[in-house]
Amino acid sequence: MGGRGRAGFIAPEASPGPAVNNPLIDVDALAVAIDAATARVVDVRWYLNQPDGGTEAYRSGHIPGAVFMDLERDLATYPGPGRHPLPSRETFAATIGALGLGDDDLIAAYDDTSGSIAARLWWMLRDIGHARVAVIDGGIQAWEASGRPLETTTPDLLPAVMTVRPSLTRSIDRTALADRLGMVTLLDARAGERYRGEVEPIDPVAGHIPTARSVPLTENVAADLRFLPPSMLAARYRDAGVSADVDTVVYCGSGVTACHDILAMTVAGLPEPILYPGSWSDWSTAGMEVETGADPER
Repeated sequence: MGGRGRAGFIAPEASPGPAVNNPLIDVDALAVAIDAATARVVDVRWYLNQPDGGTEAYRSGHIPGAVFMDLERDLATYPGPGRHPLPSRETFAATIGALGLGDDDLIAAYDDTSGSIAARLWWMLRDIGHARVAVIDGGIQAWEASGRPLETTTPDLLPAVMTVRPSLTRSIDRTALADRLGMVTLLDARAGERYRGEVEPIDPVAGHIPTARSVPLTENVAADLRFLPPSMLAARYRDAGVSADVDTVVYCGSGVTACHDILAMTVAGLPEPILYPGSWSDWSTAGMEVETGADPER
């Protein structure tokens, strides 16, 4: 059985088959699924340096039927490599089940930051082998813009069973990534100024991992916070050097928003990249080699 904690490259326990659902769901389709009781909705809004911000936003109004999951409490565990270490697959599955989300559910996740946190839940559910998961395209803003109401009540769901199955994802740790630099296409999902080392508001060192290319997650979406069309996303990532012939590894500050680039590449129909969960927060605190400045020549 695969799991967290093995050194080096962590591959799926079995080759992932075709996805059983689109990685994105629009609010019209979501409304139909909610009315038919065929979807469970999860609110994962989170704000840096605001420990209770997500909870307060949820309580003030959320998509009907949504349960709340907190990034720090439910989608990370401590200690571990980086600022948001992944919990074990078994622990995460138990957390999901306790919320009333089970094996047969279509789980739709949203936030209010273009899916940057929701994509982490999407990735983690696929990491435990649950393919019936999607990110709500456009987030809560799209729901409200459609004229549909929010609610403030918390659903009372019975606990469910979420089984840990063969993973549909891949991840890599710091040591294995360091050994493969130059042999993989490495993408940095952070803002360009952080990649270039002009600013670093959180981690101890500014810059990026050697050989990395800057592909900020904010450029995956349009002004309405919905994802760009697949053809535009595919062109964007191919321009960054992504190809079917070489593995792609994606990182960000702490392994959360890198999942947005993974989601975007999946929407684009490109091979799914490998996540470096520890990301810059792990690399920069470990005394690893760092580069600054613009993208390397392609």
